[in-house]
Amino acid sequence: MTLPVTTSAPITPLTPALQRIAQHLADGLTPQEIATKTGLSAMTVRQYLRDIRESLHCPPRCKPLVIVHRLFALQQVAAPTTHKPTPKLSQEQLLLLRAVAEHTSPSDIAREAGLAPADSRAAVDTLLAETGATDTTQLVVLAHTWGLLGADQQAAVSAGARR
Repeated sequence: MTLPVTTSAPITPLTPALQRIAQHLADGLTPQEIATKTGLSAMTVRQYLRDIRESLHCPPRCKPLVIVHRLFALQQVAAPTTHKPTPKLSQEQLLLLRAVAEHTSPSDIAREAGLAPADSRAAVDTLLAETGATDTTQLVVLAHTWGLLGADQQAAVSAGARR
């Protein structure tokens, strides 16, 4: 089942408090790490994350990495800098990268990337290894830092997929 991540309703800009929590999430911190770092209760951080999710029109079961992607794509937080060089990825890998960033369900990721569901985990693991990312959230953060994800890249990936 595909969970829609976009809507025609305008995105609600984040309040300064939500923006601080969103930046921690975009920096790769887990909700518990955010609570520890900010001195907020875990319950308060969870509520802030729900508020961020609602502001971005993300469904309730949306993975944090999809929220991070939306935060960067909508310029609600700044992408960190990296000294890792931008990897040379194939059109298929760029399509998989976008699918990972935009979908929560493994079957949706496989379908959007044009992979058999049984092959998607191995393809994601290969993508992680080739980019030097430790997990899919870091992969999305690095991809935004490198300029591999964004409105301009969507057109390029779509054009490459049609070839």
